[in-house]
Amino acid sequence: MNAPIAKPKSTRVDAASIMQSARTVIATEAAAIRALEPRIDQNFVDACRLILGCKGRLVVTGMGKSGHVGRKIAATLASTGTPAFFVHPGEASHGDLGMILPQDVVLALSNSGETDEILFILPVIKRQGIPLISITGNPDSSLAGQSDVHLDAGISAEACPLGLAPTASTTAALVMGDALAIALLEARGFTSEDFARSHPAGSLGRRLLLHISDVMHTGPGVPMISPDASLTKALMEMTRKHLGMTAVVDDDQRLLGVFTDGDLRRALDDDGVDLRNAKVSDLMTRGPKVISADKLAIEAAQLMEKYQIHALLVVDHAQRVVGALNIHDLLRARVV
Repeated sequence: MNAPIAKPKSTRVDAASIMQSARTVIATEAAAIRALEPRIDQNFVDACRLILGCKGRLVVTGMGKSGHVGRKIAATLASTGTPAFFVHPGEASHGDLGMILPQDVVLALSNSGETDEILFILPVIKRQGIPLISITGNPDSSLAGQSDVHLDAGISAEACPLGLAPTASTTAALVMGDALAIALLEARGFTSEDFARSHPAGSLGRRLLLHISDVMHTGPGVPMISPDASLTKALMEMTRKHLGMTAVVDDDQRLLGVFTDGDLRRALDDDGVDLRNAKVSDLMTRGPKVISADKLAIEAAQLMEKYQIHALLVVDHAQRVVGALNIHDLLRARVV
């Protein structure tokens, strides 16, 4: 049965009172975070050593609001180089304990340190010799006493004026978990490339993992003409391939130059050019900017930005044209 929702004492909104309430919450939680800094001691180092030496995974558990915090900590750890996952302590006693193996390490969160659902599964965890790290707000609690390493995330007061809703306590536990994750990240030498591999769909993943070969046009989609082709043929090739340029290549498809929209405009503005009889080799740009297929797509974007160009040819080690791309290909791939 749902509890009745308390009616407000007044429908009048006191702006000053509301802002003061919010500022008090922020100040209270900020103080709780500041209080954690002097508690980063040998226990914290020991916890990191246990996790770094773990041959399995870090299993995070917590009940209620601590469980929500635990899920976030597990997600942060997993994305920063520490294999981790969350197990609900209530479900653990109904079969999910089979997910925890002897080579794992358990990280348990409980503000009181007396959460029944966690204490109930501790004997099974301890019997298997699984190391236990706890984050609690009470160093004298049952959970803290049974832990191999205890991290103190205690607070002086909740931000809730009733002292009931977990606020500062959950913030403190979350920050302690973040401190663990980042300390472990640095200890492992975890890089931005490693981060991208676990975030392939994110913007960083696309920037660090997507290669030119993933976005370039190949085969018939690459505009190419011979150096003795007419201006008309060059324009037809550019129109068919929709890249705003065409490569000019020899019989072995080695790059000789590039003919672009810009070259066409310059030719039209030059009274000395016989557009009807000119060959594309007379109008092309020699020594154009190129890139190789194994480079990152973001490097193509940087090259285009640096030289104010909108398309690139892709060449192999022998300067044969193997692909092409333009800024629209990078935009579609969400690299830029």
